[in-house]
This record gives sequence, structure tokens and C-alpha cells, in this order.
Amino acid sequence: MMTTLYYPLLAHCNFDKNATLPIVLFEAFIFAGVGASFFILGKVKDKIWLRFLVMSVGVLIFELFTSPMWNNYKMGQWAYVYHDVSWILTIGWTSLILGAVLLVDKFLEHWQEWQRFGVYLGILTALIIPLEMIVVNLGIRSYAPEVLGAISGIFILGVPIEVLYYIPVFTGLVIAFYKYWSFVIDDELLIPVKGRKWRRSLWIAFLGVFLFEVMIEPMVRNEKFPQWSYVFHDISIILLAAWVLIIGVAAVAIARFFMHYHIIQRFCIALMITSALVWPLESWLIINGYRVYGETAVKSYIGFKTPITNLPVEITFAIPFYMALIIAFIRYWETVLDNKL
Repeated sequence: MMTTLYYPLLAHCNFDKNATLPIVLFEAFIFAGVGASFFILGKVKDKIWLRFLVMSVGVLIFELFTSPMWNNYKMGQWAYVYHDVSWILTIGWTSLILGAVLLVDKFLEHWQEWQRFGVYLGILTALIIPLEMIVVNLGIRSYAPEVLGAISGIFILGVPIEVLYYIPVFTGLVIAFYKYWSFVIDDELLIPVKGRKWRRSLWIAFLGVFLFEVMIEPMVRNEKFPQWSYVFHDISIILLAAWVLIIGVAAVAIARFFMHYHIIQRFCIALMITSALVWPLESWLIINGYRVYGETAVKSYIGFKTPITNLPVEITFAIPFYMALIIAFIRYWETVLDNKL
């Protein structure tokens, strides 16, 4: 079994990892930026190491989930944590996003949360676009064929214009993940809400799922659904409703049976419930040809499938990653709206 798993994984990891001098200098720039961010942000907010850890978890979850969409090459033999997902880029994005959030919160502390959230996204989009151009032109970043086939074909210095959508979705999900857990880090006093506004929660869930599905569209095709159900390219309202319904079922179960549990325990239970419901459904959709994963994603599989569901292990782990970002996004905005932050 180990031999069977070893060779596909080895083949997928067999890409150019040799860093050029410009790439080494770029990595040094990242390390310097991370060091500077710890020094500066430590004067702005407490518990920086914990905040950095939480933000990096959100960034890494996103990178692992979307790894089939792009390649990160030539960063050095020691620069990777999984396939071509680089920890150097992870800490770089983490420092940049955390810095933007904490500095905006400091200087615009009297603004409402939704206003500051918009400022986060605006600043980060303006900063990340030139950085994306740098990593592309250094030869670090390239895009999977499925991504190139799904975009408009309009490029600016090697970067598709769709980054104007991808970056806000990426940073929005990661920031919501961090901000949700920052309520725990800061032990913030929040108003307990007796009744959940379910209609509002479902709309937030639908928005989060739809935005994420549009972004990861190149990874998987949704086929055989009724033609009327497609709301954008191959994204089906039926599938969106299914994901939202599953999240809703988990929310009802948490509210009914687990509200006295700690927030971390409730979050983990929500992940377990949603994953347990999505796994067999995703398996059925794949087997019956409703969900067709792209060639790049399939090539990244090590060949091991989980018992019962028969899902590739990569999809099995990707589902709770997906749900972690979406559930945190929903709970963050519910908390903001309930507490009028």
C-alpha cells in the first residue's frame, strides 16, 4: 500500500524547486516583511503570535483547498509543506493580511465593522495585485490549464484580470475566519441573541457559498443538472441550495443540542456534522457524473480513497476545509450584525 501511494505523490512533487537568485531575494524580502510586521504589529495589538497563527491557519486552509488552481515553483527544496503549497508564501500573505486588518482597526476604530471590512479588501487588493505580478514574472506562480480555460484571457503583466474578483474573495474569507476567532482571542463581550434570524443567516450562507463556488469553478464542473438551475456558468442553484441546507441542518443541531458547549467545540461539531453530510452526497454526485473534477486536481490525487464514501482522500479533507471557511464567514457576519459592530 505504501508503495502504491508513494509513486503518485512523488510524481506530483516532481517539479522544478530550484530557486533563482531573484527568487531568493524575493524570499528574503518576505522574511524581512514578516519580521517587520511582528515588530510593528506588536506595538499595535497584543497576542500577535496567536493572531498570526489563526490568520495563517485561514490562509493555509485556503491554499490547500485551491492548490490545484495554480502552481508555485522554484522556491527551494525546503519551501514546501504539501505538493507545491509553500509555507513562505503562506507566512507572507498572513503578514500582509494581518497587518492590513490590525492597522485599519487601529486607525479607523470608530468606523463600523462592515466599513472597515471594505477598507481591508480595498487595501489588500491594491497591494496583492502587484505582488501577484511579481511572483508570476519571477516564474514562481503559474495557473492550471482549467483556470486559463475559464478566465477571459485578459492579462496585465501576466496576471489575469480576474484577480480583481479572486483577491477580494480570498482575503474576505480569510479575514472573516480570523475575525471570528479574534472574538475568542480578545474575549470580546458580545450580546447573547435569543432567537437566530434564520432568513438572514441563510442569505449570508448563500452569499458565502456562491462567491467561493465562483472562485473555485475551474477545479470542478457541475454537469447533468437541469438547464434552468445554472445561475452562473456551471454553478447550479440546486447544488448551492444543498450546501446551504446542510449548513443550516448543522446550525439547527448546534442551536438545539450544543449551545452550552464552548465556541471551539461548537465549531468542531459543526464541521463534523456538515462533513458527515457532504461526504456521501459528494461521493454520489461524483459517481453519477454530476461533479467532474478537473484533470489537474485528479493528477494531484495520491490514489488512496476513504472507506464507505470511496472519495479520494484529498476531497475528503477538502470538504471540512471548505466548511471551516464558510462557517466562520457566516458566524462572523451574524455576530457583527447581531451586535451592531
